[in-house]
Amino acid sequence: MMINMRYPAADRPKCDRRPSGMNAAADGYGSSCIMSMSLDGCGKEQLKTQFVTREGVYKLLTLATYSRPNRIGYNVQTNTSVRVSFVGYSSSDTNGNNDRMCFNIGRELYVFYYKGTKKGADLTKPIDKKLYKGISPTCHDFNSTATTEDSLPLIVGFSTGLVQLIDPVRKDVSVLFNEEKIIDKTKVTCVKWVPNSKHLFLASHSSGQLYLYNETFTCGTTTPSYQQVKSGEGYTVHTCKTKSTRNPMYRWLIGGDYNSINEFAFSPCNIYLAVVSQDGFLRVFHYDKMELIGMARSYFGGFLCVCWSPDSRYIVVGGEDDLVTVYSISEHRVIARGQGHHSWVSVVAFDPYTSTPPSMESCLPGYYRLGSVGHDTQMCLWDITDDILHHVTLVSPLPVTSKQNGVINNAKHNVNANNIQKQTQDPMRLIGTTACPRFDQCPRLEPLICKKIAHDRLTALIFREDCFVAACQNGYVYTWARPGTITSLNAHLVSDPNSIMSSLDLPSLNPASAV
Repeated sequence: MMINMRYPAADRPKCDRRPSGMNAAADGYGSSCIMSMSLDGCGKEQLKTQFVTREGVYKLLTLATYSRPNRIGYNVQTNTSVRVSFVGYSSSDTNGNNDRMCFNIGRELYVFYYKGTKKGADLTKPIDKKLYKGISPTCHDFNSTATTEDSLPLIVGFSTGLVQLIDPVRKDVSVLFNEEKIIDKTKVTCVKWVPNSKHLFLASHSSGQLYLYNETFTCGTTTPSYQQVKSGEGYTVHTCKTKSTRNPMYRWLIGGDYNSINEFAFSPCNIYLAVVSQDGFLRVFHYDKMELIGMARSYFGGFLCVCWSPDSRYIVVGGEDDLVTVYSISEHRVIARGQGHHSWVSVVAFDPYTSTPPSMESCLPGYYRLGSVGHDTQMCLWDITDDILHHVTLVSPLPVTSKQNGVINNAKHNVNANNIQKQTQDPMRLIGTTACPRFDQCPRLEPLICKKIAHDRLTALIFREDCFVAACQNGYVYTWARPGTITSLNAHLVSDPNSIMSSLDLPSLNPASAV
């Protein structure tokens, strides 16, 4: 049985965290625990307001930090993470106010104009703010397909299982889903609009279920009855049995009852859906066909976060084993792991503006820039280079009942929903396979930089063209300017104006000289 010990970040034991029987699986992992202990014993590290990569200097724009209007941090103890969502649209606005940002703090939800590196944050003029009673927003997502200058559809999930559609611009839009908790009584862990759809969205719950909603349909007044339409190893899909169309349109049960789905993400090509769960599995589906096409698993504990490379070739996940894991869609295997965090990895994100995917036409090698943040308050940047992408290791193939050309065959078969946990009954069976190579069987990534950028655990990381945005649990959303974006027009936004001009003309540095 896989051990899943959940410690607060500050109290977690730093060595011998492997479950029994994992010694051979995690060769080399013990030495990393010793390294973590020595780093943690060095005392409190000073917060960084700038750091250097080969592109130049990244700087924190203190006056572009968003929070509560009174800038008082959120001190009430809560398990609800601060999440950040963005949306932009084309308009004739010449003031650079086309971007909108939403974030949640405790029981509050805020929507602001986001001005990036151009102007400071004006916390006195939110587009919308809401204070909920007895429930907390847990996740949210703008509908980029339906967003216009006069409409801003925003879907919000809550700690009680409620889902709400609001429009911060129109103000008169408020549609509730699962209001009576007859669909699911557990916390909403992630919500996403289906790509290119104005009406469809997905909501996952800590019950291990994923629901497809149509915002134009009602949820009905009785508990929905379901019939199975698809099944495979580790999942089943059901549709509502009803005479009239109602929500939810589909229900996915992934990994078994009450195996929390922690996050899911659509691929940039809009074909695949990656799902990470508390059972420690990444599962990759062909969304329209509802077929499982690949999987990976952690050493122990759950996977907490997932992201796609800009070209949809690779998936990166992070979680309670303190690692970032890189999975190849075309090869159906884990190709690398990154070791740099000293606690759970809460968010992973590719930087599409720094990454250079390999070109098939010019045969030029490429690399991907990845960022990660965690409960250790650290931000790490990683370069996934061509030698990592094409490193060959000999590991056992993934044991499945039926495979063809390296892709799992999901032919329909009649199984009871209770049997979908078959693959997790013996989690050790995947150790040493393409789904979970041993620690010495795949390349190990070292972080390009690893810096402490907050006092509380980090909960959001988003890369934008002129900056990246990070958020922490005490309710602050930070803007970090990219190299070359600080000029005399926005220099006043930096925390230390006296050090700005020295960084404007800083020459490019190689990775070895990063500080």
